[in-house]
Amino acid sequence: MTLYRDRGVVLRTHKLGEADRIVVLATEHRGKVRAVAKGVRRTSSRFGSRLEPLSHVRLLCWHGRGELDTVDQVEVVDHFRAVRENLEKMTAGLALLEVVDQLSQEGHADPALYTMLVGALRALADPATEAAVVPPAFFLKALVLEGAGPVVEACAACGRAEPEVELVAFDLTEGGVLCRGCRRGRPMSADALALLRRILGGGLGAVLRSPPGAGAAELAQLATEAMEAHLDRRLRAVRSAPNP
Repeated sequence: MTLYRDRGVVLRTHKLGEADRIVVLATEHRGKVRAVAKGVRRTSSRFGSRLEPLSHVRLLCWHGRGELDTVDQVEVVDHFRAVRENLEKMTAGLALLEVVDQLSQEGHADPALYTMLVGALRALADPATEAAVVPPAFFLKALVLEGAGPVVEACAACGRAEPEVELVAFDLTEGGVLCRGCRRGRPMSADALALLRRILGGGLGAVLRSPPGAGAAELAQLATEAMEAHLDRRLRAVRSAPNP
């Protein structure tokens, strides 16, 4: 058996037997990790509450021949209590976890995705952040990380840019925004296009600290559909969220 240390965010958990729990984490150096936390469901457990979804932790684990590692020690880095205690932020946080759970792979380190997840959760916990903008911004940034980022400066089909053409639609299968002559997919307003460009063009920090504004709800739907198309599945955390 091999003993290793890593940092990770708890994505989900499952009961195992009478007292144990399987914990699924997105880690910095090992990608997705599935580990058994023994006795964690007992009231006497020394780290039961530290291994809940959204927790950002430091781990000491054993890696053996089986499919599951074993958690030996846990130290909380970020509990994200401000996210857990707010329904909107909690829903947004669970959407991030669901996407990362689908994108990350066991045994394949993805430190950029891990870092982006931790940054997004910290942004959610910040009172100055507009929570509703975090999931769509995260989805779009994750698509870029996956090599599936949308073309936003010119028509993805014909290559013509403004002001030669008006960009009026968005379709991920075509690669991004589309002009009136090539349009398919979903319509897209000028406000949503401007917000999309700000998020992907280096202005995300300012976007997160501003009121949602025109185009925000439209962009959220667009980003959700784009991520769902990339994953080829619906995002339960988004689709089951209560309407504001």
